[in-house]
Amino acid sequence: MRAVRIHQYGGIDTLQLEQVETPVINADDILIKVKSSSINPVDWKIREGYLQAFIPYQLPLTLGWDVAGVVTAVGASVTDFKIGDEVFSRPDIARNGTYADYIAVKADEVALKSSKLDFAQASALPLAGITAWQCLVDVGQLQAGQRVLIHAGAGGVGHLAIQIAKAKGAIVIATASEKNQALLTQLGADQAVDYTKGALSEQIEAVDLVLDTMGDEVQQASWALLKKGGMLVSVATPPSEEIAKQHEVKSAFVFIEPSRRILEALNTLVESDQLMPLIEHRFSLEEIADAHVQSQSGRTRGKIVIDVS
Repeated sequence: MRAVRIHQYGGIDTLQLEQVETPVINADDILIKVKSSSINPVDWKIREGYLQAFIPYQLPLTLGWDVAGVVTAVGASVTDFKIGDEVFSRPDIARNGTYADYIAVKADEVALKSSKLDFAQASALPLAGITAWQCLVDVGQLQAGQRVLIHAGAGGVGHLAIQIAKAKGAIVIATASEKNQALLTQLGADQAVDYTKGALSEQIEAVDLVLDTMGDEVQQASWALLKKGGMLVSVATPPSEEIAKQHEVKSAFVFIEPSRRILEALNTLVESDQLMPLIEHRFSLEEIADAHVQSQSGRTRGKIVIDVS
């Protein structure tokens, strides 16, 4: 089968499309024929070696951790999937990934794909969708009527977070550049904020929850926007507990794990027409370097999809 692998950490020239053996599945695995994958920033961060101390990979490594496809084999202990099932997953990031014709995934990390999603849309949903759900719902405990600020609302996580927050009955404020203001409104944001038009504190009234996807200056500016007792949840950099105490708020850092439970919750929103991933760019496996360049530009609205087969 084909797979895009790296044999060393570095730039896009380390991405190699190769012929490799089809994975051998364990008793609790299923084998998925990959129809579609998608790009996430963690892909190129791993490629460049930023996470090698956190996740000690054995190279060569197949990148990519979003998948939608068809089950072609099931392990001996798997009872909840059968050959031919259409599924999607954010698989274990410690194993070989989804830039490949086939991937072995633990069955409990997989969910059936909604019939309202094609394979490209389904592959765009798992990692970013699980991230948004875990930050807002599991950690942030977002309640109807609360005010939530979602930074980078046009991005991969942000555009799904807006839709999830609206489905939960929240009042949604989202930031983006001027060209993406209309998109924020289309996604359901109650207030679209152009972060280039002055201090956020002059544009946004106090909120109960901040979803920080940016870190650095954006995170620092967010503390003053929170109500007392509110929470800042970051997926970019661990927020300071000391600063949180100074502002009398809570903080959390989220690095997600696979979750069938959340995939099924996302499916429920898709089925009720409350959630749909936005795809701006599509590439083939042969164009994977171009896909990484696009992701690293930080200028993608929604998701970047890889059409595998």
